[in-house]
Amino acid sequence: MMNYSKINNLIGWLCALVATVTYVLTMEPTTGWWDPGEFIAAAHRMQIVHQPGAPLFLMLQNVFSNLAFGDPQRIAYWMNFGSAVSSGLTVLFLFWTITALVRKIACKHGEPFTFPGMLQVMGAGVVGALAYAFSDTFWFSAVESEVYALSSLCTAVVFWAILKWEARADEPGGNRWLVFIAYIMGLSIGIHLLNLLTIPALAGVVYFRRTPRATAGGITKALLIGCVILAVILWGIVQYLVKFAAYTDLFFVNVLGMRFGIGALFFIFSLVGGIIYGIRYSIRRAKPVLNLVLLCLGFVIFGYGSFAMVLIRAEANPSLNNSQPNDAFSFLWYLNRGQFGSEPLLKGPYFDSRLTDVKQGSNEYRKGGDRYEPAGNDDQPVYDRTTLFPRIYSNRDNHALGYRAWLNLSENERPEFADNLKFLTSYQLNHMYWRYFMWNFAGRQNDVEARFDSHTEGNWLSGIEPVDQWRLGGQNALPEAAREDPSRNTYYFLPLILGLAGLVWQARRSGKDTVIIGLLFFFTGLAVVLYLNQPPLQPRERDYAYAGSFYAFAIWIGMGVVGISELLRRRLQSRVAVPLAVVLGFVMVPALLGTQNWDDHDRSDRYMARDMARNYLESCAPNAILFTYIDNDTYPLWYLQEVEGVRTDVRVVNLSLLGMDWAVRQMKLPINDAQALPITMEDRQFTKGTRDYLHYHDYGIQDSVDLEKILALLLSDNPADQLEYADGSRRNFLPTKHFKLTVDKQQVAENKVVPEKWQGAIVDTMEWTYPQNGVTRAELALMDILVHNQWKRPIYFAFTVPESQRLGLDTYLVSEGFALRLMPVNAQDDPEVRERLVNTDAVYEAIMHRFAWGNMNRSNYLDPTSRAMVGETIKIFSDTAEMLIAEGNIDAAKNIVNRATEVLPAKIYQPDIAARYPVLADQLYTLGETEKANALVGRNLKFLEEQMAYYAAIAETQSLTQAEMMGIRNSLFALQQFSGSAGAHGQTAQYEQLQTVLDKYRKLFFEG
Repeated sequence: MMNYSKINNLIGWLCALVATVTYVLTMEPTTGWWDPGEFIAAAHRMQIVHQPGAPLFLMLQNVFSNLAFGDPQRIAYWMNFGSAVSSGLTVLFLFWTITALVRKIACKHGEPFTFPGMLQVMGAGVVGALAYAFSDTFWFSAVESEVYALSSLCTAVVFWAILKWEARADEPGGNRWLVFIAYIMGLSIGIHLLNLLTIPALAGVVYFRRTPRATAGGITKALLIGCVILAVILWGIVQYLVKFAAYTDLFFVNVLGMRFGIGALFFIFSLVGGIIYGIRYSIRRAKPVLNLVLLCLGFVIFGYGSFAMVLIRAEANPSLNNSQPNDAFSFLWYLNRGQFGSEPLLKGPYFDSRLTDVKQGSNEYRKGGDRYEPAGNDDQPVYDRTTLFPRIYSNRDNHALGYRAWLNLSENERPEFADNLKFLTSYQLNHMYWRYFMWNFAGRQNDVEARFDSHTEGNWLSGIEPVDQWRLGGQNALPEAAREDPSRNTYYFLPLILGLAGLVWQARRSGKDTVIIGLLFFFTGLAVVLYLNQPPLQPRERDYAYAGSFYAFAIWIGMGVVGISELLRRRLQSRVAVPLAVVLGFVMVPALLGTQNWDDHDRSDRYMARDMARNYLESCAPNAILFTYIDNDTYPLWYLQEVEGVRTDVRVVNLSLLGMDWAVRQMKLPINDAQALPITMEDRQFTKGTRDYLHYHDYGIQDSVDLEKILALLLSDNPADQLEYADGSRRNFLPTKHFKLTVDKQQVAENKVVPEKWQGAIVDTMEWTYPQNGVTRAELALMDILVHNQWKRPIYFAFTVPESQRLGLDTYLVSEGFALRLMPVNAQDDPEVRERLVNTDAVYEAIMHRFAWGNMNRSNYLDPTSRAMVGETIKIFSDTAEMLIAEGNIDAAKNIVNRATEVLPAKIYQPDIAARYPVLADQLYTLGETEKANALVGRNLKFLEEQMAYYAAIAETQSLTQAEMMGIRNSLFALQQFSGSAGAHGQTAQYEQLQTVLDKYRKLFFEG
């Protein structure tokens, strides 16, 4: 008799080993874009990340960082290795889950295993587990230091554990598996909340195991109980326990006059004591259900205790201390994601609803000197139009435009409830879930971030041409760049078909287990969509949020092997049918996914995030202040400074965070080798609830007002300097947008703010127009810095900071590479400068000697964020060369353009990037590098011509979308620029080729 347990364990560990080795071979060697930079930096030095925190993840990653043995450049590698190991273990538990489910259904209890039976169970486990291992979404998270790999492991463990409980529920001590699950649930809160969404499925397992005869009413009741348990943990434990602790502390401090924290400690000890008493009571009175409930509650809270790290480290005030949650109320705000706001779920406005009133909400508090002080109210806006189940609610950013584009609403057309449901189905369900689902199990067109419905961006496709032609059009005319795009992955529906076959097989053999897996699939996928209620124009793809749902489908993929084997056994003997089914399943799914996904998931040669961050820092003079704005121009910089110790003299200031009072307070303190910012505001002047937003009221002031006077007015506590509002409150306001700053030329010269060659161009007064209709705390702090810095420290804006966030200072911003330096030099009217003044001395030295280029010229694949950086890098090269040519420094300009041809990728990726190249080509011609210019023009011509042919093929069968029309315009613009440049420099052959293509497609799209 074959030993099932040993074989099951051995093959499971082999699957885990295959997955882990794959992830280690393909993982990022250093930090990546988005959150990993922040997580690595925070884990290395035990700091506080963005809300709502991930303390257990950070502590575990810190353990892996020790494998670097003190080498700071290897710390990120070993933290990424931690994610690879977590992901490999996830595959292990998925294998054991599939084999347990298949064995329970397919094998009769008590009968010995035959070889075909054993192979069928193990084959299902291998195919399902490795299908998930090589799937697009899971592989993406497995190779970077992010929370989703460890969160997936928690999901895998709890679902495996509930099956262990199911098999041992009648044994003495069998309920220990439920206590174990509760503990993992509590621990997972310190990683990510997604794991909690398995609870309704777990409740289904308990119901079916304890109920001899299931009914629809019983299933519904079990599901509701599961949802209640989920709500109790998600809100009752995660939020309200902390809220009760905070208000207990408020009573002890403000009423009883005790020290901060005493009340919170009293509440914690009372809670723990109450649970202990309840457990002892349940034992004495022989109440097993109460005992189990209290044990599970205790272990959830015990696991949740990892958040003590947040409070402890926040009190130490480390360099990265997001939200500074060092007291009960700031900790509550941190856990509630107060910085990000919330989305309406049951009732809310339309995006065009008008604000009619504001209802005063409950008081909010902040820590004062010796007591808690009011910090405003949790006010609730009242709108003229609301709807149940709001889906089109946001009026922030450009969301209204996004809603109108998806719903095809005209500019003044008001949305109705039907539009609400249409957006739910077309965008939130189809675009933001089913599209990702099909990416993983049917195939993906490319990785272009699809913001609007498009035939050419980010769709799913199968590789079966008639289907793809019907869906997207133009598939026969695919340009070479699209055919060879590593992110184009075609699975021919095979994973989807095998998964559906497994679903049908399970449904026919075990309806109960089908309901359980279905609940797991729904609550970790579609329910997430309903809860997140995402607006359009997401800054990045969000498929990582649905990894649990794809995990459930991978279970069905494994079961599909059994379904195929049963079909084959109708014509073949078992000893032939089962091995054939296993081989077919393996080739159809894991082998196909692995080969298709390897090239675009292999990050082993990717250094773009780290090197571009280095370029931001190296663009700055010593002791600089660098303003950034978004995750990707901030988190990698934090990583370099906190982990590798690069340019710690530069103070990185994220303008998005500077709108929070805690961020301003931290900027008044030195960190690492960077001095405190010259902010003179007292804490009371900008604390939460004070000067959160100061409105603009036009007082008709025509002349520019000195910024120092503006700042004094905005900070004044004199009622005469404030306006009275309808609610009776008096607040500061902005009376004019015409600003000026008097320049002390002696200070400018002493601090070497302006290059020697521009000393004569220094202005006496900087004048500009403020672009906003109000002043946030971030802009208030920025004004304070400008007034009191007195040119002692260089001030820079990252070139990715939008114009609206630069205080209107664009006229005085000079390029020094990847950062724009504030200089009192006005070049706006200089005919030699096309867009922006460039400090060529600084940029030339940085480009030739200090900047790094992220291996972009040798990488087989560049992700969307890296490709965007390629486009911006081209502009930095061309702007610098243009300025050098204008200055008559031809040799230096030639060095710059030649450097560009060395480090930029030879491959053209998108029309908007191709539109960056004409200036560089023209400069190559101008500087006598004709051969290189022609090669560059030729590559772009080939790319653009094929791209236009693709658009033309789509237009034959379908209307082109706004995104595609923008692509056409970008392509035609680039062709026109290339043509003009080639013609101006006597390159007749190139000019004629370009002109022919340009005329053809201009006529086709705009004159036909």
